[in-house]
Amino acid sequence: MKRYEKYKPTGIQWLPEIPEHWNIESFGKHFSFGKGLPITKADLTKEGIAVISYGQVHSKLNLGVTLSDSLIRYVSNRWLDTNPQNLLRKCDFVFADTSEDIAGAGNYAFNDYSKPLFAGYHIVIARPTMVENSRYWAYLFQSNCWKSQVQSLVNGVKVYSINKSILKKTAILIPSIAEQEKIVAHLDKRITLIENCKCQRERELQTLNELKQAEIASVVTQGLNPDVPMKDSGIPWIGQIPVHWDMKYLFQVAHEHYISNKDIHHQNLLSLSYGKIVHKDINTTEGLLPASFDTYQIIEPGNIVFRFTDLQNDHKSLRVGLSKETGIITSAYIAVEVDTIYILPEYFYYTLHSFDIKKLFYSMGGGLRQSLNYNGIRKLYLPIPPLEEQKAIVSFVDNKIKKIEVMIQSLESEIDRLTEYKQRLISDVVTGQIDVRGEQIQ
Repeated sequence: MKRYEKYKPTGIQWLPEIPEHWNIESFGKHFSFGKGLPITKADLTKEGIAVISYGQVHSKLNLGVTLSDSLIRYVSNRWLDTNPQNLLRKCDFVFADTSEDIAGAGNYAFNDYSKPLFAGYHIVIARPTMVENSRYWAYLFQSNCWKSQVQSLVNGVKVYSINKSILKKTAILIPSIAEQEKIVAHLDKRITLIENCKCQRERELQTLNELKQAEIASVVTQGLNPDVPMKDSGIPWIGQIPVHWDMKYLFQVAHEHYISNKDIHHQNLLSLSYGKIVHKDINTTEGLLPASFDTYQIIEPGNIVFRFTDLQNDHKSLRVGLSKETGIITSAYIAVEVDTIYILPEYFYYTLHSFDIKKLFYSMGGGLRQSLNYNGIRKLYLPIPPLEEQKAIVSFVDNKIKKIEVMIQSLESEIDRLTEYKQRLISDVVTGQIDVRGEQIQ
């Protein structure tokens, strides 16, 4: 891709040079500001007036240049009766005013929605003084160089706060309107191709994950021998099991495991993420971490960890993980230790993972946020094969999963590369490092 013929120095660290005929001006010169309404999750309804809040702004589904239906939530029509003046205008930008990590500082959504729309809780509204080609701003605000300005100005340690004063201080690049149109047309075309390719890879990834889940669900409830006589388990979500298997309650083969970290001060911080126990940096300044880990619990190899908080609102997370090392984890999670004369930890995990995939736990929660404790799962009915058969099942699943995981990792790497290429392309074009004026867009 060719560069412009002439550049001029900017005198600013985040962007050493720009095309000679471009200008740099303050964000505040081109935008006025407002804030969202105090609309929270408790106010949401299944239908009504559309609303977008900070959670959707931070969503991976937010592409920054258009509002898809997947980002829209709804509130009662009474909000329109009492707050008609607070409706967003076309081409408004809604910035999340908080972020749990520095990378999310500066995240926004662009309002091109065709219906009345409110901004909800934790939102700063930036309204352009001129709406001509606001999609150029939408691409500019995605660039690393613009977001780095916001990130250098934000306040906070574990939660980062963004306000209109911070946005006003940032610098924005001003090509001519005709050039902005060329930039938008170029990026619309290129980004569409990239996103289409990503969507295809994500569909393939979903297929592989479904295959992996199906392999697990089949063998942990039906075994490896398709010719063995079967019997009814008496549990709808389990169905038929081999006739020689037992059915036992969870409390008959396992018990709650809890060791306080208060007097031990273990430093290996763990977390449950996407059905896996993963490491977290105990010294990080990003995300929500406590000042002390005395309230955390110690988990050990072979423990099964459940995360049963917020079952009502989060129907996507996988909530069961198998610990393979000693470490500490929040006491909001439940840890369980198996009795190995009845059941192997790995088989126990795969069985519970198959229940997790079927979203079984969401029907078991209680209370305002539909949480569960150990008493809520102790009478969970489980299929129990003989130990030797459990070993064979675990070995079979491990081998199957390893092969599928290799393909999954390859696809994930390709998706990451496409994401990085998209980000680099946007940054290069909106900062004038690439000249797209001569390109013919069809």
